[in-house]
Amino acid sequence: MPKDEVVYLAVIAASIPVGFLFRYLSVPVKQGAALLLGLAITIATCGIHTLHSLVTVIGTWIIIKSRWRHAPALTLSWTFIYLLIFRLIFRFNLSAPAPFANAIQLLLTLKMVSLANEVHSFHTEKKKDVSSFAQSPAIGGLSQEPSFYDVLSYSYCYIGMMTGPFFRFQTYIDWLRQPSPLALPGLVPCLQRLKLVPVYGAMFLAVNSVFPLAYVRTPEFLDENILFRLFYMVAVFFVFRMRFFAAWCGAEAGCISAGLGCYPEKALSKPGGGPTVNYSADPSAEEKYDFKTIQNIDCYNTDFCVKVRHGMRYWNMTVQWWLHHYIYPNAPFRSYTLRAGWTMFISAYWHGLHAGYYLSFLTIPLCIAAESAMEASVRAKLGPRGQNIFDWVHWFLKMRAYDYMCMGFVLLEASDTINYWASIYFVIHVVAISCIVVGRALKGGKGEGRRGDKEQKREGEKTENAKEGTGEKTD
Repeated sequence: MPKDEVVYLAVIAASIPVGFLFRYLSVPVKQGAALLLGLAITIATCGIHTLHSLVTVIGTWIIIKSRWRHAPALTLSWTFIYLLIFRLIFRFNLSAPAPFANAIQLLLTLKMVSLANEVHSFHTEKKKDVSSFAQSPAIGGLSQEPSFYDVLSYSYCYIGMMTGPFFRFQTYIDWLRQPSPLALPGLVPCLQRLKLVPVYGAMFLAVNSVFPLAYVRTPEFLDENILFRLFYMVAVFFVFRMRFFAAWCGAEAGCISAGLGCYPEKALSKPGGGPTVNYSADPSAEEKYDFKTIQNIDCYNTDFCVKVRHGMRYWNMTVQWWLHHYIYPNAPFRSYTLRAGWTMFISAYWHGLHAGYYLSFLTIPLCIAAESAMEASVRAKLGPRGQNIFDWVHWFLKMRAYDYMCMGFVLLEASDTINYWASIYFVIHVVAISCIVVGRALKGGKGEGRRGDKEQKREGEKTENAKEGTGEKTD
């Protein structure tokens, strides 16, 4: 196992027992200890490159203090421009940041943009002078403007620093101010989240040893038969999933042990966003709690949901909430497909500058358009048995589409990605385009196509609102 992955594993494993200790701390001690521990991890793993994250935090603080009205747009621009500087700094004869610094910078970018939106909402509501402004912080309304110390402690809170999950500033404040953290569930949900991690880890190591990614880049790979080359992407995506299943379940367990993101079930929390209704626990009644706010992966539904668009919903769930809350609604397009494409482009840029990210992410809107075309023109005309068969075929093709796109995500370079896709004759692109053509032909022309686009948009936005928490109003 590479040294970097050993460090990630050690940080995740250590955060779980440490989290239980944090439940015993008072608010100021908890805040200070979480900050110091996070800074220690950052400095130990990033060294001088810790300055990148510090510059990002200070820049965001200046923006929200001086230009709160435009803070969301300015902070998004600032953090994304700095991501470019961060990734190209080696061109100025400076040392390239370590992978740990990159992981911290990615999560910090999400946090700073979210913080700017929360501060903007705070000032907007305060300016309205609404008498009921003193609402429960569970829905996301800050009760006061954060200080620089608050922003710094949120930015460097040790929980999920390198691996996620993303959580909002309000979620962080709610964690600090929990009235009875020791009374909240911890050990049982933590063990529940960890129970399959050894299985995921073992399968990752076993399959990765048999199907190493490096073999795809060798000339010998092209001498293999087409069925082997097709199967290889299935194995690579399996390894990819097992790696992240293990890492994210472990990271969630670290949140659970500390009590971060623990809210009453009746608050109807969403991954990343937190509670969606104003609900306060009744101290005189037995309350049920959940940790949906920090849930970053739904392993079962990732594999067994039917649609490409739904597969994204269950993968890296807190980041998906961030994208659908701050990027998708503000896209410079009205078309659902174009807005989805814009969101995927931003997601690719957030991940990095490698062409493989863009080739993979920008294939997603094509696959969504293909499945929508076939659903409207074929599935809608079938009976229950026919629809069941259609869904199984749809699921199979969805998994192959993700296998295919995963290759770009892990190969990174444009040449390696295109060479692999060419070796299997760009099969998913061909299938997707064929489905769109067939779907439009069966629906009978442009008029029907336009109606289908509207139905696709309504269906997409309806399900996204229901599943991703985008029902919460955009700032």
